[in-house]
Amino acid sequence: MGFFELFMLAVGLSMDAFSVSICKGLGMKKVNWGIALALAVAFGGFQAGMPVIGWALGSQFLWLIEPVDHWIAFILLVFIGGNMIREALSDEEEDTGTVDHIDLGELLMLAVATSIDALTVGIAFASLSVNIWLSVALIGVTTFAFSIAGVLIGNQFGMRYQKPSQIAGGIILILIGTKVLLEHLGILVL
Repeated sequence: MGFFELFMLAVGLSMDAFSVSICKGLGMKKVNWGIALALAVAFGGFQAGMPVIGWALGSQFLWLIEPVDHWIAFILLVFIGGNMIREALSDEEEDTGTVDHIDLGELLMLAVATSIDALTVGIAFASLSVNIWLSVALIGVTTFAFSIAGVLIGNQFGMRYQKPSQIAGGIILILIGTKVLLEHLGILVL
């Protein structure tokens, strides 16, 4: 597998993290660089770490992980997306549109949910002749960059359309989770 193929794989793997970062940026009145960096480090780190774990485990455990990876991603993304929609529709007087901190539990759930597919890629790497360290570095750096870009892009839209943006962000997460599930069940082929 050449550099171009690895880069395209890294871009593909980073799309879920990019989408989630856009969702987080939607709720920021002003870009919160602490949150942007936390998302980028967590997403980039998990996207780089999961292939290493998958590569180390090799194909011997593929039968155990593959049947449930899509369910894990689906449940986590639907839960988080549903919470975003619930908060946007809430009548509470708090400023739900301003994201000024991120809960560590939520950050870890998002990082795991967006990197489950990278675990499977790591298992595939075990049977291919790839430089695992170059591959995971490229995946991590690409995801880091896309996560920062996602927060910035989301912020530009969120400043103007706070509540609808938060609802749209929740719907996007639910759709991503549903897409992952349907692809793995063979119902949706893209």
